[in-house]
Amino acid sequence: MTKGRLTLGLLLLFGLPCQAEIDEFELVLKEHLFYPARLEVPAGRKVKLVIHNQDDTPEEFDSFDLNREKVIFPNRKATVYIGPLKPGVYDFFGEFNPNTARGQVVAVRQEGGNAD
Repeated sequence: MTKGRLTLGLLLLFGLPCQAEIDEFELVLKEHLFYPARLEVPAGRKVKLVIHNQDDTPEEFDSFDLNREKVIFPNRKATVYIGPLKPGVYDFFGEFNPNTARGQVVAVRQEGGNAD
């Protein structure tokens, strides 16, 4: 049995929560602006951000709140995993264009969810 299957089996055996799929969200960087500038994600879940830089220059996705930074080359995509997050607002910005490339991830409590 592989390590991954063993871990999953133990989680299921002991009734511990397990997230089968990771929700994916997209951000687009165009003309040194993030779209959408406000991105809602479910609180209490790990999520995958796919960031598509449509500019002809590189940008660095940077967030002190999320403790993440990632360079995104021109006309390329990059993936950043975040969470699970508590409900709240988490700022991010483009390191190379901090006055224009700004946005927020908003972690929202889902109905019936257990995010604190």
